[in-house]
Amino acid sequence: MLEDKNQEKTSLEQLGEFGLIDHLTQQFKLQHKSTIKGIGDDAAVLDFKNKKTLVSTDLLLEGIHFDLSYMPLKHLGYKAVMVNLSDIYAMNAIATQITVSVAVSNRFPLEALEEFYEGISLACELYKIDLVGGDTTSSTTGMIISITAIGEAAKEEIVYRSEAKPNDLLVVSGDLGAAYMGLQVLKREKEVFKVNPNNQPDLSAYSYIIERQLKPEARKDIVELLKKLNIQPTSMIDISDGLSSEILHLCKQSKVGCNLYEDKIPLDPTVISACEEFKMDSTLVALSGGEDYELLFTIDQKKFPELKGNPNFTVVGHITDKNEGAHLISRNNSKIPLTAQGWNSFAKA
Repeated sequence: MLEDKNQEKTSLEQLGEFGLIDHLTQQFKLQHKSTIKGIGDDAAVLDFKNKKTLVSTDLLLEGIHFDLSYMPLKHLGYKAVMVNLSDIYAMNAIATQITVSVAVSNRFPLEALEEFYEGISLACELYKIDLVGGDTTSSTTGMIISITAIGEAAKEEIVYRSEAKPNDLLVVSGDLGAAYMGLQVLKREKEVFKVNPNNQPDLSAYSYIIERQLKPEARKDIVELLKKLNIQPTSMIDISDGLSSEILHLCKQSKVGCNLYEDKIPLDPTVISACEEFKMDSTLVALSGGEDYELLFTIDQKKFPELKGNPNFTVVGHITDKNEGAHLISRNNSKIPLTAQGWNSFAKA
């Protein structure tokens, strides 16, 4: 994917570390008053005055978190930013700055990194984020990406995982399972390509689920919408590792139980048809698939009228006493204990 014999490639060695950083970040403009000093010194300088600062970081490794045989570098840059911004929005805060560190092997020419930073630039532009620092170095094991996101919020607006109460409603934004099914399609097409490199697949029927895998969107709009509706969630988390894992995180941190209703889990029709094609259970995909980057949160029942009928939200269950445990209520009304079957980065392949 990175080789194009007809085009001259620029070796990173020609630029050196600081030349490379200058080259890749020259198009980034500062957008926040809180950014006093961005790239170009030993450290960024930020001033949030009376607001609280939030910081989150993620590490993405080639071969573990992404596969460059079907992940375009521009999409990878964009997605790497989204993964981090999502954690800030999951605190009911607004993301303002990021730092980006990347290590690459010598099979990556300058043009490949330019593509990667194009995606980062697009994400910064659309989500009003300042790139304020980072690092570049070499790698012997492919591409490694580390991004840190910084955000701000008033103390009283920050939402933690630990404040859900019995009788609170359990709510999700958007729909679930699409990113995982998009990954299944891409993996299948990779295997087909290995057998027949001349095969040109028609993936138009899968465009939604593939986009959810390759170019997810962090839900800044949901944070803004909740403020507009005057809804302060009692707890919140983003859905990166699958719905069941995230619900169990909320339950553990808040010392509560829950009932999640299978027939309420929001699924796009393309997810249901892809699950049928791949002979997968759509509920299991939503519970364990991950990478949806939707927001899962709890609200006081009194706030239900404010979001009732809003297409951005689905009430999927309610919080119970800790002694009742966390359960999935199936379509035939069976009570099944929820288990964390989502992404585990330390599990054996």
